[in-house]
Amino acid sequence: MSISDGANYAPSAAAEHVVAPGEFRFAAAFLDHGHINGQVNGLLDAGGELVAVYDTDPSRLKAFCERFPTARVVEHFADILADDSIQLVAAAAIPNQRADIGVQVLKAGKDYFTDKSPFTTLEQLETVRQTVERTNRRYFVYYAERLHNEAAWRAGEITQSGEIGDVIQVLNIAPHRLSAATRPHWFFDKPSYGGILTDIGSHQVEQFLTYAGCLEASLTMARVRKHPEYPGLEDFGEMAMVGDNGASFYSRVDWFTPDGMPVWGDGRTFILGTKGSIEVRKYVDLARKAPASVILLADQKGVYELDCAGTVGFPFFGQLILDSLHGTDTAMTQAHIFKAAELSMAAQKMADEQHG
Repeated sequence: MSISDGANYAPSAAAEHVVAPGEFRFAAAFLDHGHINGQVNGLLDAGGELVAVYDTDPSRLKAFCERFPTARVVEHFADILADDSIQLVAAAAIPNQRADIGVQVLKAGKDYFTDKSPFTTLEQLETVRQTVERTNRRYFVYYAERLHNEAAWRAGEITQSGEIGDVIQVLNIAPHRLSAATRPHWFFDKPSYGGILTDIGSHQVEQFLTYAGCLEASLTMARVRKHPEYPGLEDFGEMAMVGDNGASFYSRVDWFTPDGMPVWGDGRTFILGTKGSIEVRKYVDLARKAPASVILLADQKGVYELDCAGTVGFPFFGQLILDSLHGTDTAMTQAHIFKAAELSMAAQKMADEQHG
């Protein structure tokens, strides 16, 4: 697993399988982003069976099949849609194509698990929302900065337990390494990826809603900056909002991780509660340990450093599988998934209007 390149960051952890062999069969498709490897790892770790893969790029297919040899290459995406034994399709297409692919999957009677951001326009969101209601299928999203990070997941368990009281503020910083030479063309085309707040920002909003227990929020500020060399790329963004329960949120996202950093980004979350506070060091404990997955916790009893690496696992994927099979809402509700995307796109729209 690469820790220096966020596009190919694909954690895996031994976990108890939630299903018997063959009980949950899934396919992978549209391998445009390296996050597909993390999505597949998570489902396999929880007991899913990868049976098929589709992509138009032979080199990507070859690399994927070397990594996941159980996947049978199909010639047409329709072959996956027509296979009634496949319960779910995992995909990491170019962002502005994700919604349309998802609609096809849902209409075929399968659940969909897409990389973030799940949409690039509010119109796509509304189309998918209506399709979910009509088909009664699930549109899952890989908000990996919480779902595939042990410290970030553990922070959610702590906040939900009430140990730090009511959450009144969440701060998220999410720097990433640009690695421009390795990026595909669509990475530099704003209509394709939707803007930095739509893209990386969707992770951050999802964490805010989770940690603060919000169902809704109102924007107070949003701003972006264009890269001087690549005008289609936004290299910095920030946004702020207030949740429906009064909790506040600020996030900074950027492509300024320096080459000297041992990991692709020093992502951190700061959670302030009425009875304590949490700092989450998601990927690196700067100048001390890399990779790292650490929580610094202060509560009414004392202060603690919690090393979460290898101790928490990634429960989301087993929950997703069981939700897909049984129609439950344990992993993440559709309302939560859609609200995180809606708010990040609304922030992008606010920033675009002010910039333009």
